[in-house]
Amino acid sequence: MAKNYIKNDEPKVQKYRFYVQILFVIISLWIGYEFILFTSFLESGGATTFYERPPGVEAFLPISALMSIYYFFLSGNIHPVHPAGFFILLAIVSVSFAFGKAFCSWICPIGFLSEMVGDFGDRFWKKLFKKKFKMPRFLDYPLRSLKYLLLGFFAFSIFVSMTELSLKYFLDSPYNIIADVKMYYFFAEISQFSLIVIAVLFVLSIFIRNFWCRYLCPYGALLGIFSLLSPNKIKRNEISCIDCNLCAKACPSNIKVDKIKTVISDECSTCMSCVDVCPVKDTLSLQFVPKKKKVNGKYVLAGILAIYFGIVGFAMLSGNWQNEVSKEQYIIHYNQMNSIGHPRSTADIERLNKEAMK
Repeated sequence: MAKNYIKNDEPKVQKYRFYVQILFVIISLWIGYEFILFTSFLESGGATTFYERPPGVEAFLPISALMSIYYFFLSGNIHPVHPAGFFILLAIVSVSFAFGKAFCSWICPIGFLSEMVGDFGDRFWKKLFKKKFKMPRFLDYPLRSLKYLLLGFFAFSIFVSMTELSLKYFLDSPYNIIADVKMYYFFAEISQFSLIVIAVLFVLSIFIRNFWCRYLCPYGALLGIFSLLSPNKIKRNEISCIDCNLCAKACPSNIKVDKIKTVISDECSTCMSCVDVCPVKDTLSLQFVPKKKKVNGKYVLAGILAIYFGIVGFAMLSGNWQNEVSKEQYIIHYNQMNSIGHPRSTADIERLNKEAMK
């Protein structure tokens, strides 16, 4: 017998999520442009107009930021080389505590690009085979563990292998200071091998939606763990549900939303796609679990932006945004950049620091 239901005519949040994604893509492109101007100044040896290094570039140095956070817990001090990275990672983790892995679907530029490629792939598969491609479960589960293995490697290397002193030596090292510049040249002068790897990932993302994010991104693995602690979860009303399966089809993470009462998954990115497609009012919603209170999608938008920009704004106002590396020091490290390798031990870090001070 068919169920009677009230049509869901509530405002959808996907267009607002898209606007937020575009906002952060524009911010990332602007940071990239400013960083190109900064590296041009270094290339000239300081002969051209000085352009300030954009602190936002530290968002692309998550390992250094993770070390800075661990160093803060051990020493109580915010390390002065990449303070912006410290607060950006803190903001991202805070968003995950509040709204699950929302960083991946609302803020991350790589996530946005992966989503666009995935949308193209879905249309491609539907046109050829009338349905989306899904990775077989016997392959999906072991592949999903890869990002946790990568995260485990980084966690062991930082939290187990490094002491407060070795962390300080690394964060003070010329390698860490110039790491963003090295990263820039990795892409500006990209090798053939790296291009092949990126091309393979791109092609795989067409056939397997969010391939990088789902299987290889250690950043996503870290946020997925924190997201499990979030008090806000997608919940399904089993009584009013009409078993239309639209929510499961819309989920980019292949979560069987139509089969569970509460979505507790490290893969859920709170994109709200399942909520938007549900045709029955108040059947699928994001809820604040402790009080069983529905959270409006617009509040998710406001909350994510408030948390992220609130923490970043605090860093700026408290003087912990710009680093304390002078342009003269940057020029010295830039001229020695080709001889600066990744330190492999505390002894290596001490040696590099002494060489830089000569």
